[in-house]
Amino acid sequence: MRALPLKIKEFQAARHKESLRILCLADPVKDDPAMLHAVSELRTARLIGFSATRPAVRGDRLRWFMCLPAKAPRQVVASVLAAAFQNVELAAREAASQATLARTEREMEQLHEIGIALPVARDVQSVLALILRKAREITGADAGSVYVVEERRLEGNSNGEVERTLRFKLAENDSVDFPTREITLPISEQSIAGFVALHGAPLHIHDAYRIPPEAPYRFNDHLDRELGYRTRSILTLPMRNGKGEVLGVLQLINCKRDPRVKLANPRLVTKNVQPFPPRALRMAQSLASQAAVSYENSKLYHDIEQLFEGFVRASITAIEQRDPTTSGHSLRVSDMTCGLAETVNRTETGSYASVRFTPEQMKEIRYAALLHDFGKVAVREEVLVKAKKLYPSQLAIVQNRFDYVRKEVEACYVRQKLDLLVRLGADGERKELEGLEREMREKFAELDDAYSFVLRVNEPTVMPEGNFEQLHEIARRTFHDPRGREHSLLTSEEVRFLSISKGSLDQGERELIESHVVHSFNFLMQIPWTREIREIPFIARAHHEKLNGTGYPNHIKASEIPVQAKIMTICDIFDALSASDRPYKKAVSPERALDILQMSVRDNELDPSLYQLFVDAKVYELVHRPS
Repeated sequence: MRALPLKIKEFQAARHKESLRILCLADPVKDDPAMLHAVSELRTARLIGFSATRPAVRGDRLRWFMCLPAKAPRQVVASVLAAAFQNVELAAREAASQATLARTEREMEQLHEIGIALPVARDVQSVLALILRKAREITGADAGSVYVVEERRLEGNSNGEVERTLRFKLAENDSVDFPTREITLPISEQSIAGFVALHGAPLHIHDAYRIPPEAPYRFNDHLDRELGYRTRSILTLPMRNGKGEVLGVLQLINCKRDPRVKLANPRLVTKNVQPFPPRALRMAQSLASQAAVSYENSKLYHDIEQLFEGFVRASITAIEQRDPTTSGHSLRVSDMTCGLAETVNRTETGSYASVRFTPEQMKEIRYAALLHDFGKVAVREEVLVKAKKLYPSQLAIVQNRFDYVRKEVEACYVRQKLDLLVRLGADGERKELEGLEREMREKFAELDDAYSFVLRVNEPTVMPEGNFEQLHEIARRTFHDPRGREHSLLTSEEVRFLSISKGSLDQGERELIESHVVHSFNFLMQIPWTREIREIPFIARAHHEKLNGTGYPNHIKASEIPVQAKIMTICDIFDALSASDRPYKKAVSPERALDILQMSVRDNELDPSLYQLFVDAKVYELVHRPS
């Protein structure tokens, strides 16, 4: 260490009654760089001397440093002072190490926080936004952008070759408004991002406008000119997955000394922007690796969702192909059910003021509504599409029977006329012939009336109704076949079907149709749902349950029915009533459908609060627009 000029001052220590010497650096020190550096080190290190006394530093002058006995030899003084400066250097190095360690700990903590946050964001766009924001935070970048690699199969290529391009997905800039427009660019050496994507290695540019002429890539200053911005330092990194494949490119622009500064003009860029330090490169590379994995996972999650969405759509198609007359029912029920659930989320009064559905629960509701009728694929098609009380084949037999009886009546009267003509001749009693003719027409009219009545009662009704005494009277009428065997005009099975008071199904057929709920549940239970949407089978299973326990398949009561299923029940019944005409019923107006729902509310079948929300919010207009 260079010899340091000293001033020695003596004074009497009041406490210890002994003379002490004060060691001081030469004063002033402004003209001595070595002394100035020493003073700066002492100030920075805030060194506490051997006497445990804090040094007093004012400006560039060290007023005092250490007290020694007045008789201490000069060599001792010089040795102690040299040791003191060594301690200054050690303290400075320790302080620098502590600062580096603290910075490293902060950076590791940032990466840890990012590592926790990235897997949570499943939406691809959200993942990309989080990647860019965190990368800019840890590197001090003023701006940045994200590109993703896209692959497209070449048309007419039988070898399965694909074309790879970069899509500009997202950009951020703290200093200027940056309009994001998605564009594609080729993966080639001509552009900075294309070069990194092609070679899979980072690229660090200190000044975008001073790229060496031998470099294959060039900086495109179009946006700088358009926005009045000045790009200087650029750090471009590949986002590589575990297989080493480049999934995208992360580009960071203008590393700022002070993150709070807005780079409003080129002068501020020159003053505040520096090249990205090695530390920023290491941090950004680590983040880019995490980002690639998270992006790949989010994309895979999105692809799985799309795959499942396609499966649901295919399932709906399968349902509607079994029963084309209900086409669109599942989609309409889903739209109304989600609409009513959103209405519940918004309500602040009443019994559902505290009920809120999370996005995952809304997804549950939507899929449960879309798949609530899937079990119909297991129901016999003839029952599923049964339009009238009698099956077409049964009605054809009844019609043939009435036609046979009509022909038999006609043949009987023709024989009587022939007998009359044979007995009385051509000039026989005309009145008797007219009487036979009149009797025959009356028989025909009776048969026609009876058959018309059969056709009328064969039509299903929405509400229970029907007086079937005449039906039994018709069934009591008999006729004889050509072999002389006696038959009823209507069989007991036909009378049983025609006596159905509501709809077109008898009890056995209704139970078969109702079994579709169990089939739906059993089918949906085979799917390995994620934890967030695992209630789908149970919601779908309860959509035909009633508050008073008269529903099916389990006859559970209000407290056991999921609120999501209560919502779906209202929407399902409304659509079944008001949808376009079906073979087994005529559509009723929305107003009439609401009246019928109101009757079900009075009978304690439907939830009154949910029904009122359905009406007040006009949820039904989501699928039934007012004319």
